[in-house]
Amino acid sequence: MAKRNTIKQKELSEEVQEEMSDELEEKVEETENFLKTFFSSQKLSAYLVTKNLPFVAFLALLGLVYITNRHLAENTVRRIDKLGREVKELSWDYKSLNAELMKLTTQTEIAKRADTLGLKERTEPPIKLEVIKQEQK
Repeated sequence: MAKRNTIKQKELSEEVQEEMSDELEEKVEETENFLKTFFSSQKLSAYLVTKNLPFVAFLALLGLVYITNRHLAENTVRRIDKLGREVKELSWDYKSLNAELMKLTTQTEIAKRADTLGLKERTEPPIKLEVIKQEQK
């Protein structure tokens, strides 16, 4: 950093400009050489591939875990939707059966069903029986 600050404060001489352009050309050549060796079919590229094989295997494993997790999540959502629909249907069944039961247990409905068995509804109030105890002498 100190070199950059001094260069900014001074005017660049021809030597400094030439030195900077040489450094830049070297960096460009290094990058080009790296890319050529990385994508070539020589031993060095095979070495790089085998060197990075554990990382590639790790990325493949992460991809499989991601796909599996997504699959399980979608199945869970489908199952939740299915159970929600079943709960709604059972709720409707419960409400309709409860209403039907309430209708069947009214006094008039019970009287109608008892009439088919030959039983009649009492129209007079019940009689209260009293037992009188006699004292023994």
